[in-house]
Amino acid sequence: MYETTLSPVSEKEVVKGVVVGITDREVILNIGFKSDGIVSSNEFRDLPGLKIGDEVEVYVENQEDAQGQLVLSRKKAKVITAWDNIQKSFDEDVVIDANVKRRTKGGLIVDIFGIEAFLPGSQIDVKPIRDFDVFVGKRMEVKVVKINYANDNVVVSHKILIEKDLEAQRQQILNNLEKGQVLEGVIKNMTNFGVFIDLGGVDGLLHITDISWGRINHPSDLLSLDQKLNVVVLDFDEEKKRISLGLKQLQSHPWDSLADEIQVGSKVTGRIVNVADYGAFLEIKPGVEGLIHVSEMSWSQHLRNPQEFMNVNDEISAVVLTLDRQERKMSLGIKQLTEDPWTQGSLKEKYAIGTRHKGVVRNLTNFGLFIELEEGIDGLVHVSDLSWTKKIKHPSDFVKVNDELEVVVLELDADNRRLALGHKQLEENPWDTFESIFEVGSVHKSTIVAKGDKFATLELPYGIEGVASIKNLAKEDGTFAEVGESLDFTVLEFLKDEKKIVLTHSKVKGVPAEERREDKPKAAKSAPASESVNKEAEKSTFGDLSVLSALKEQMEESEKKGKK
Repeated sequence: MYETTLSPVSEKEVVKGVVVGITDREVILNIGFKSDGIVSSNEFRDLPGLKIGDEVEVYVENQEDAQGQLVLSRKKAKVITAWDNIQKSFDEDVVIDANVKRRTKGGLIVDIFGIEAFLPGSQIDVKPIRDFDVFVGKRMEVKVVKINYANDNVVVSHKILIEKDLEAQRQQILNNLEKGQVLEGVIKNMTNFGVFIDLGGVDGLLHITDISWGRINHPSDLLSLDQKLNVVVLDFDEEKKRISLGLKQLQSHPWDSLADEIQVGSKVTGRIVNVADYGAFLEIKPGVEGLIHVSEMSWSQHLRNPQEFMNVNDEISAVVLTLDRQERKMSLGIKQLTEDPWTQGSLKEKYAIGTRHKGVVRNLTNFGLFIELEEGIDGLVHVSDLSWTKKIKHPSDFVKVNDELEVVVLELDADNRRLALGHKQLEENPWDTFESIFEVGSVHKSTIVAKGDKFATLELPYGIEGVASIKNLAKEDGTFAEVGESLDFTVLEFLKDEKKIVLTHSKVKGVPAEERREDKPKAAKSAPASESVNKEAEKSTFGDLSVLSALKEQMEESEKKGKK
């Protein structure tokens, strides 16, 4: 009869027991076995209100120890029961009420059924969480997503619960989504090109160009994370589920409220927001910009880099040149704030014909060069007006860009903004003197510098050039003179207007020796002209200043004898 009152008990299993006694150090439990079991009172600290008659679960470690006592453990029973509950929750997809104990690297540690589980930061919410500490000490519903018995590791998720709740809401939003619809959202992420906004389970992109009518460098200039705001749907791709949002479209365009006082010719002030190769953009008010083309930055006709005039964020004034409110376009100019140098009242006096000036060479062309005398005032020096004596094929043989050159005004046409300049006119025409030096029949030592098919180019005294036909290069021995040879040549023609001297060597042999003179010219016409020749002689390789001076004295002496 006694044995029938006993329950079969197996070791290593969890059973239920009834508290039959409580001491300061132990709790006595009846599990229906032939003897009662004893459990340390430390294992019941989580049950401060434990009393006789309460039922608890314990783990049977040993039916009988060396003293014949039944050995029980509530702690092990709790662990085994907890793992059974965890596995059951995982199998049946049950929601568990967890307590967040502390923060750890990459997430949170939560307590489920007395077992510590890991809640990754990415599984806390559908939106990125930047501060995990706010969850510590709070309760949170989770689901078991992974169990690793080898490492006694459990991974749970709270995000999966939110996603299920949002799925129906997301589908409803997508079904009712239309272009132009205004929705409320929260900024969940921010990038250089825009922000991603949570619309209640569905994300949309608010591009940086759709944040404000004005220019901004980064979305953070106007927006912040977790900020709530209303946005309008600009576009929607049903297949890719991409939503394009706009914020500035909820406000009227700044061009629509542009003051009526702003008209062509009016002065405006603003901030430079962009500088390009072709010009700069001036922001008059957020969303209203005008282009200042580089050609409108200076009266100078030579385009330069806009950065030489202004930089981003500079506050400047400008004049409205064109205005189209419908197209929302405006062109501006800053050179108009100063007087056009071509309309100055003193222009005709300052640049009167014959006046001398110094300028900077800005451009070279095949036909001449352009000199900037002052900002906005340019003049052309024709290639033929560079030198009296040298035949210059291209201006680059005479001068380089950015060189300073002295010139004299030859012609002024203020109405057409044209200024003809000359450099050789700074000196008198030496050809007036050359006419008496290189008279027809006179003989001069010359050097052949080039030969063509029909003509050769000769280097004459004083740095000027002459020409001779190939047949007139014949020497006494029947051969023809070659490049580099210096021989006596007779002047056949002197063409002053064309600045051309035609010579021959073959006829020199028929000229008496006493007539073969390089200094048999007529009297010089003017002393200044002789001085001009002297200056040209300084530039010539073959010119000799002392010889030219002696020749000048001889010319003057001959003139005196003629008068007598």
